Amino acid sequence: MTKRAIRTKSRDDAATPARPAELARLRQICESPTTWDPNSDEADDRDRRFVRNVRPQSANQRALMDAIASHNLTLALGPAGSGKTYLAIAAAVEALEAGSVNRIVLSRPAVEAGESLGFLPGDMHEKLAPYLQPLYDALNERLGAKRLRLLLGNGAIEIAPVAYMRGRTLNGAFVVIDEAQNCTYAQIKMLLTRLGWHSTMVLTGDPDQTDLLPGISGFAEIARRVATVPGIAVVRLDDADIVRHPLVASMLGVL
Repeated sequence: MTKRAIRTKSRDDAATPARPAELARLRQICESPTTWDPNSDEADDRDRRFVRNVRPQSANQRALMDAIASHNLTLALGPAGSGKTYLAIAAAVEALEAGSVNRIVLSRPAVEAGESLGFLPGDMHEKLAPYLQPLYDALNERLGAKRLRLLLGNGAIEIAPVAYMRGRTLNGAFVVIDEAQNCTYAQIKMLLTRLGWHSTMVLTGDPDQTDLLPGISGFAEIARRVATVPGIAVVRLDDADIVRHPLVASMLGVL
């Protein structure tokens, strides 16, 4: 069939009115109610939703979410995969979107996990990128890449290493200190005293997986001491709260 014949046939098909049966079928499709609303709470069994709501998977995770919502300072201790960092960042994003805080400050110690990376090229942000990637991953899942870049660009979200936190007063901020088990006692004391007015701070970590020399990490000792201070919540998660692959909980039970 030539190109001219194809164009002629296309014009003829477009000019041909639809049959009543086809019109009725199309009208039924357009007018039929949809079975799923991306903003509806009735679609909780879907793995992927347009608006992702964070729900606790255990009693300890529920206790952590309640503690973050009702305390200005929360310490979350638990094994890998128990949702400590993700729940803290989700709470930070919700607080920012609700207008409860003006910015999010995320901090993490630049400590290598048992091996030296040596010299890293680039500026400060490029050098720190490998250490801060887990925070970017959690933020990207909650906000999306485009919105995350926007919030990072205008300063609404700041990611900084622990080494650059001294001397700051964090007012109107939601502060998340991740991998706190890799901080010394003096570093955690310095971080806790950064808390300003109308701010919330959450420290997360697993004391059993510190990359520091034995006796150097101060996270467990700090948590023990502040547990009796009014207004501070210390939440301890265990192997039953792990939401990664089931083998993770099984391995941690024997390792």
